[in-house]
Amino acid sequence: MHEPETLNGSNVSNVHHPSITPYLPAADQATGTAILIAPGGGHQKLCLGHEGDALAAWFAEHGIAAFVLRYRLCREPDSPYTLEGHAMDDTRRAIRTVRANAEAWKIDPDRIGIVGFSAGGELAAYSAMNPEDGNPQSDDPVQRVSSRPDFQGLIYPGKSSTFTVKPGMPPAFIAFGFHDREDISIGMAKVYLQYKAADVPCEMHVYSNAGHGFGFRPDSTNAAGDWPQRMCEWLVDTKLLNQKK
Repeated sequence: MHEPETLNGSNVSNVHHPSITPYLPAADQATGTAILIAPGGGHQKLCLGHEGDALAAWFAEHGIAAFVLRYRLCREPDSPYTLEGHAMDDTRRAIRTVRANAEAWKIDPDRIGIVGFSAGGELAAYSAMNPEDGNPQSDDPVQRVSSRPDFQGLIYPGKSSTFTVKPGMPPAFIAFGFHDREDISIGMAKVYLQYKAADVPCEMHVYSNAGHGFGFRPDSTNAAGDWPQRMCEWLVDTKLLNQKK
């Protein structure tokens, strides 16, 4: 399809050509760590403001290369797309694209993660659950590398009942609000216990005064608004981020 995307404020819909928008840190600040960001929006739109570009800019300021994903939306009216087909194809392709261009973007190919919000959190979780190996025989250099994220950030993701955890999966950082709907505020606590049982490193933050959709806003003054800082501390502890002096 050749229809243009539809922009409503900072929300985008009608995505037919998936893409990533890079936010690269200054060369003297680059840590080598990279994060793909999958915005939420109920698979009907992409909330690129508080769940995309603002966070990407913050990560870049903190030495982390960030890439905002525009993926195809399966719940728009008359959408021909599927979540586990098209949207996941877009997500895996995006991770592979970042890894295939690691040298050019000054990224460590073994420190590439994904953070997803709400609907985008589903994509982040599924990318860690069902990665695809690279095909070294492929004519496409992007397809030669793995789609496995090296870590995952699950920020109030939906569909927690579909999440499964196996030993050896990428470590996870989970954040959600106490006042979110039960499939998140209770469901993600159950997912954390799955990570614990599988001995996969996992850190969980529950913000007692937050609900759904707090995202990231640079001018936030509440505890939930500081979750990216907590995630960076976790990445340092997990040896996936080198602190810059």
